[in-house]
Amino acid sequence: MTAQPKRPARTAQPARHGHHRPTAASPFTSALVRTVFREVTPLHLSRPAARAAASVVRSVLTGIIDGAREAAVAEGRTRLVPRDLVSAVDHDVTLEVGTEWYLRTPTFRDLLGVLRDAEGNVISRRAQWSSQKPTGVDGAHRFEAGVRGLLRSRGAKAVPAMVRDLDGIASVFLTDLARSAAMVVREGGVKRFGAVTLGTPAGPPPPLSAADRALAGRHGDRRTIGSDDILAATTIRLLPGDVRERALTEARAAAAEAHPADTAARWSDTEAGAAPAGTRETDRNAATG
Repeated sequence: MTAQPKRPARTAQPARHGHHRPTAASPFTSALVRTVFREVTPLHLSRPAARAAASVVRSVLTGIIDGAREAAVAEGRTRLVPRDLVSAVDHDVTLEVGTEWYLRTPTFRDLLGVLRDAEGNVISRRAQWSSQKPTGVDGAHRFEAGVRGLLRSRGAKAVPAMVRDLDGIASVFLTDLARSAAMVVREGGVKRFGAVTLGTPAGPPPPLSAADRALAGRHGDRRTIGSDDILAATTIRLLPGDVRERALTEARAAAAEAHPADTAARWSDTEAGAAPAGTRETDRNAATG
């Protein structure tokens, strides 16, 4: 019998992640993000986009938790309570996200004022709930594990009512982010820029930044939400400030870290005889941005 030649041993190739620094892992999984997006839009969500969206939620909640911790420390407490959330939002208006949750929680019950219709009649809370389109309120419980993990990572503890508020804000905010991302795809880019101005404007609004101008148009198909669409939706949902800038920076890094895995999967499909999937321009931009 003829001896068979030995095959060279295979060595594992190190993954290439570029030169960016790895971001902290988000406590909100891509599977959870995809579930929320499916409830809002039939569009496909790419893997880098799912990672970017999870990172944005993490960045926003981190800002809220850190602001609440400062309020608790000022009162000599180590455990966060709902009024710390109110204090954090009062101190930094950029943390005011997921506002539809405010209608459902006792935390903001006496702070929202009275809502009236066109005839001046007071609109009850129940009528406000029933008049709104479906939101992330009903699915807020799905975020509890991620919220508790994020609290632990920040060295914070919270009473159950505060955890529920963070769950609700995360769920509503991600639902809003999904709607905005779908709108960006539908309209071909960001068409609505805005900001909250406290007091009387002193002059014309400042010109858009280069990053905002880059997101004003998009490339790629109209069936897939890419990571650039998540970045564009973030500029819509978050007010200009440190929270938004941190969310955008960390989302870009999260999308870039997810991109090499997608590339390896495409090459694996090619070797198996399948046609390689096309690379969307939006995700290439996120991987290199």
